[in-house]
Amino acid sequence: MTILPLLIGPFRSVLLVALLAPALLVALIATVPALAVLPFLTGGTDRAVRLLRAHNAYLRTLLATSPPTR
Repeated sequence: MTILPLLIGPFRSVLLVALLAPALLVALIATVPALAVLPFLTGGTDRAVRLLRAHNAYLRTLLATSPPTR
């Protein structure tokens, strides 16, 4: 029995959050101005709804595929 799998387990979750959190924050920060401007443009409401649905699907996929916590 090696100790390596025991050490990697907790760090796997930390590494995953450390890598994905900045990407998610950048995506959300870029979305805020778009959602503030898009509803006032022609056809912008539909684009804003599609943008929100895309983010919703992205977050749902992340949550559904993440391993359960103990």
